[in-house]
Amino acid sequence: MSVVGGREIAEVRRRHLAALAHEVEARGLSWRLAGPEESLLSVSGARTRRQIMVVATPCGDGWYYLWPGGGMAEVTEAATVADRLARLC
Repeated sequence: MSVVGGREIAEVRRRHLAALAHEVEARGLSWRLAGPEESLLSVSGARTRRQIMVVATPCGDGWYYLWPGGGMAEVTEAATVADRLARLC
């Protein structure tokens, strides 16, 4: 992978994580970008203080969110993912 390609991937990843951050915040959850190049979204609930790490990764010709416990969904489903995370937190 070239450096330019790596930068583009990092930018797309951050954009997808920011979209999910917007959705989880709308559901009363806290979030922060973490990891190298802000490559992870840390989501936590005020009620349980449980913390869940979410990644966005390219897969085939699309992008997916992944989270612990086998969670996986296309980035086009950010609202649905935020609902699932709210139930977990």
